[in-house]
Amino acid sequence: MSAALANGASPGLWALAWRRLRRDRVGMVSAAVVGVYLAVVIAAMLGWIASDWPREAGVNYAPPGFVGADDSAPQATKRVSREAPPVSEPGIVDPLAGVLAELRKNLAAQPTHEPRAATLPFGGDKWGRDVLKKVIKGTETSLIVGLVAALLAVLIGTTLGAYAGYYGGRTDDFLNWLYSVITSIPYLLLVLAIAAVLNQKGLLTVILILGLTGWTGIFRLVRAEYLKHRTREYVLAADAIGTSHARRMFVHIFPNVSHVVLVQLSLHVVLFIKSEVILSFLGFGVGVDTVSWGSMLAESQAELILGKWWQLTAATLAMAVLVTAFSLFTDALRDALDPRLK
Repeated sequence: MSAALANGASPGLWALAWRRLRRDRVGMVSAAVVGVYLAVVIAAMLGWIASDWPREAGVNYAPPGFVGADDSAPQATKRVSREAPPVSEPGIVDPLAGVLAELRKNLAAQPTHEPRAATLPFGGDKWGRDVLKKVIKGTETSLIVGLVAALLAVLIGTTLGAYAGYYGGRTDDFLNWLYSVITSIPYLLLVLAIAAVLNQKGLLTVILILGLTGWTGIFRLVRAEYLKHRTREYVLAADAIGTSHARRMFVHIFPNVSHVVLVQLSLHVVLFIKSEVILSFLGFGVGVDTVSWGSMLAESQAELILGKWWQLTAATLAMAVLVTAFSLFTDALRDALDPRLK
């Protein structure tokens, strides 16, 4: 018997949800997979792994190590050019002679040939960059976009839904009108239109586009919960003792609807990861100096024509495992927080 039951107190919502979640083996395995991805992303952000992903470590289109080297392909090397010193005319002083002499001295200290690997663990791209390291950096990009954009969308949707459901009246009418206008436009078309109008690439731009357009579903659910809870006895009792509207909204009501918000947060992380991949694939996402799963898929189009399949396979596999694990974990979390769905 637990300590809570021994003391005569019933366990809370989160304690019961944790017990139900622990009994779900699929949910726990999915949570472990998501945890591994998060650990990889943190390590990449700190520069512990894949920090040198732009380095051309292998030959062009280096095959994966488990496939073996392509004997028909020439073993490329990075060559450092050695230029002969210019011959000066008699009586003419070269003002850059000292600078050029220093550059020639530095070049002479470098090795003439830097060999590239014939194979890489998961192959190389057109320039010989390690696909495995690109997948790790792509995971970092996609997860950061998914998590931050989902947090922004949840913040906007929860705040607007709370005000609409709690106050009602003209506030509810105006926010419902705004919701109807945004949802009347197809989501993907709206995202692409905003990206084309902004015409700026980067993580911040993608996060703002997804976060500012993806709050509508959260708004609808939170509004419905607040409409249901605002007339409950505990809210009327808080009103009777003189608590403020903000305290009733976010201290009394919000904890009772937080499970809905948490599930929506998990769902939107998956949605925004896929949206970022689509935007980057179409050229509206991150910049050329940032690698993502979408940019890897865009590069793999030309590679498939040449029979180079490893970049497409690596990016697709990494994305499929994360999205599947996150979706299964979200289902398990929803079942744990709302046992009526069982």
